[in-house]
Amino acid sequence: MNWDTQFAHRTAQMKRSTVREILKLTSQPDMISFAGGLPAPELFPVDRIREATDTVLHERGREALQYSTTEGMAELRGWIAERMSASGKLNVSPDNILILSGSQQALDLCARVLLDEGDRVIVENPTYVGMLQAWKPYMPDFTAIPTDENGMIIEALEPVLAAEPDAFKLLYSIPSFQNPQGTTMSANRRAHLGRLLAHYGLPMYEDDPYGDLVFEGEKMPTVLELEAEARGSRDIDGSVMYAGTFSKTLTPGLRVGWVAAALPVIDKLVQVKQATDLHTSTLSQFITYELLRDPQMLETHVATLRRVYRERRDLMLATLEEAFPEGVTWTRPTGGLFLMVTLPEGMDAVQVLQEAVKQKVAFVPGDGFYVGPEGTGANTFRLNYSNARPERIVEGIRRLGSVLKEMMAAKA
Repeated sequence: MNWDTQFAHRTAQMKRSTVREILKLTSQPDMISFAGGLPAPELFPVDRIREATDTVLHERGREALQYSTTEGMAELRGWIAERMSASGKLNVSPDNILILSGSQQALDLCARVLLDEGDRVIVENPTYVGMLQAWKPYMPDFTAIPTDENGMIIEALEPVLAAEPDAFKLLYSIPSFQNPQGTTMSANRRAHLGRLLAHYGLPMYEDDPYGDLVFEGEKMPTVLELEAEARGSRDIDGSVMYAGTFSKTLTPGLRVGWVAAALPVIDKLVQVKQATDLHTSTLSQFITYELLRDPQMLETHVATLRRVYRERRDLMLATLEEAFPEGVTWTRPTGGLFLMVTLPEGMDAVQVLQEAVKQKVAFVPGDGFYVGPEGTGANTFRLNYSNARPERIVEGIRRLGSVLKEMMAAKA
């Protein structure tokens, strides 16, 4: 049987994730990996999760092991709605919340209900490779907006919208500690973007998996809040869909995320989720809610994550300064999990990776994050600092610096 002739045409747009494939290298115990966007496993609240699981099974085991509603556990949706309303800028109802199997599922479901072939989608460049992987099979037409150290350049977006005000179906962005660059959209740009969305009625998918992992300053207002403010409303009945997750603040193994959106959007997402997996794991939802019932648990745990990840970021930045050759630059994140390195023009990060792997160091080349002609972003790569212990950060960056110095000297 030649299965290649039987697959749907859209599968031609599907590719294995570069990140997931490179992660296979990390199974080698002597490999120092800066590749995946992985939290630090030694910080997982294992004992607290064990206690929460025992409590759930003892007190509500029959509920937690049964099928559940597609929308998700009522108490958990209520907790999320209350937390999102805490700033006073939004009135979020539990009906605006859909519980998902990680925020990656939100990308998949939103594509199913929103995107037709040829729809025009605005993205920041570079952008999240997992979004591209989820949306490309629906064959939209991506329009890339450039970025700098303050995120998407909204001044470059505005004339694009003004020239074709009804041309675009959707805008996608990770405003806080963006993947892959680690950059954050400035307060002025967020407010400007909120006004543009309200003016043009342009739907936006605001992806916010890292927003709580702030190292410096205060957490930024969400575009969801700013778009509502621009409309003179506190209700989630505008154009922004907001996706969050507990994967980076509790543990990714629970696979619990959510999307907050206007009721018509939630209704369509519920319909497509029913056809996808019926509902997110009931047991995972109950365990997550049991953890969150302790008002200090999440606050204390996130404070630990911020402290440790900040220390690891600082160590990586200091070692980059020491070990990398002149002509190589990198971003300086104020939170999150990543930074991005830019090599001199003409260098290929894939070739660097091939040499780095020989020295037992792995990272993710940047070309897969870019929208544009083949080779765009070929001289960039992403580094993760949250998952590696301090001594491995120092050793790995030094090895990588040696590789770069040798390759750059050979080109000279």
